[in-house]
Amino acid sequence: MDQMSDTTPATASAGHFAVQEDHVIKTEGLSKHFNTVKALDQIDISISKGEFVSIMGPSGSGKTTLLNILSCLDVPTAGRYLLDGTNVSDMSEADRAVVRREKIGLVFQQFHLIPYLSALENVMLAQHYHSIADAGEAQAILESVGLGGRASHLPSQLSGGEQQRVCVARALVNEPAIIFADEPTGNLDEENEALIIDLFKRLNKDGRTIALVTHNPEIGAMADRTIRLRHGHLES
Repeated sequence: MDQMSDTTPATASAGHFAVQEDHVIKTEGLSKHFNTVKALDQIDISISKGEFVSIMGPSGSGKTTLLNILSCLDVPTAGRYLLDGTNVSDMSEADRAVVRREKIGLVFQQFHLIPYLSALENVMLAQHYHSIADAGEAQAILESVGLGGRASHLPSQLSGGEQQRVCVARALVNEPAIIFADEPTGNLDEENEALIIDLFKRLNKDGRTIALVTHNPEIGAMADRTIRLRHGHLES
């Protein structure tokens, strides 16, 4: 993983930044408006390959809106978003779906598991978007998150922490380079929260870029760097 210098600020600041070859994520004047509400306004950030970044701020600050744009689930009203040097801001939904499939893993606070599918089948569901369903590979991913023995269980037969680990396995099965997580520990107790965060740290150590939205300052402090938002603006 790329190491941050001692002079790197803990909080991202607004303004233009120097172009670096290892920036996998870069935004320029990124804005998202809902009628007269400016959910995001002139956001300039960059995230390097292999970096673990937390995104923090009070409720309504624009954290989830930013993550939705970075993960290609939404598009900005204005500004540019460069992912691996490619401007994805004005791509069609079909093209953004390809980007999500090829480069991105998503983990949400709500587990979004199909209730009538087993843990293994829920993971394999992500493989279907690649048109390659491999039960052995899905089983191996479940084992990597400590759920090898729970593959045949339905979501209702799993604890909250186990369901979240199934979600992480589903996000990993297509080997994405970037993982976006929106409050992934928000519904978990302290023990399962620690398990999930340890899992993210291990994934980051293996070289994956991670951007994680959280309201928990202890979790935020575990990242290499924190991007702080307030009322749709970057805090300086």
